[in-house]
Amino acid sequence: MSSRSFHFVAACFATALIAGARAEEPSAPRPLSQAHAHNDYWHERPLLDALDHGFCSVEADIYLVDGKLLVGHDRHELKSERSLAALYLDPLRDRVRSNRARIYATEARFFLLVDVKSDAEATYAALHELLARYDDLLTKVDGQNVREGAVTVVVSGNRAEKSIRSQKSRYAGIDGRPADLDKTDPAHALPWISENWNNQFRWKGDGPMPEDERAKLRDYVAKAHRHGRLVRFWATPENEAVWKELLAANVDLIGTDDLGRLQRFLLQQK
Repeated sequence: MSSRSFHFVAACFATALIAGARAEEPSAPRPLSQAHAHNDYWHERPLLDALDHGFCSVEADIYLVDGKLLVGHDRHELKSERSLAALYLDPLRDRVRSNRARIYATEARFFLLVDVKSDAEATYAALHELLARYDDLLTKVDGQNVREGAVTVVVSGNRAEKSIRSQKSRYAGIDGRPADLDKTDPAHALPWISENWNNQFRWKGDGPMPEDERAKLRDYVAKAHRHGRLVRFWATPENEAVWKELLAANVDLIGTDDLGRLQRFLLQQK
């Protein structure tokens, strides 16, 4: 074999190897704008498992402990290495910097819901100080001007509502409640309306949804949407019958602890 022939065969072989390796690589998950990872930090790989399933919203409970924002549902779960920065903000920033300034290439919107478990005012003050260090990553509000970032933060739980509303510059909006449905706050200040499913509906997915409850759900969603707010329910039953009604009513965010099951369901709907 001539030297030229040898190099040609070698090049073809290398190309085939590369193509084969690429064919075996898993494709990037399709981003699912309605998928919300409830208590995301309980998963084996917080944030990363949700991203691998295409989720566009994740939830983290936080406590202020010795000046540090630690992630956990209860105080006995807290560990110094499991901070909001380490589990969420740093890996989100790393992903954005290596992914053309987005979390997903084909989906612009991504939410980080921060559920405050400790004192509202002190925790939010520490949260605002922390978020300011991630100015390049986050949606920022200056007065009435909104600069959309790769990640939008929403504060739930013990919400320092007056402090958040009074800020000229901030990196978070307020997670509203049903009492806020008719408020005229701008959507950037009150971007979500969240509620416990069981406070509003008795249906759990057995048999068809009662017509009066279906009408109530759709009216609830329509009212929130008129003010530019997204709708989320927590404690929704983990079954496809309920998820189908949520989709049909245009509920924006469907929460789950079972990432794979909701991913499969949403992909089937599309």
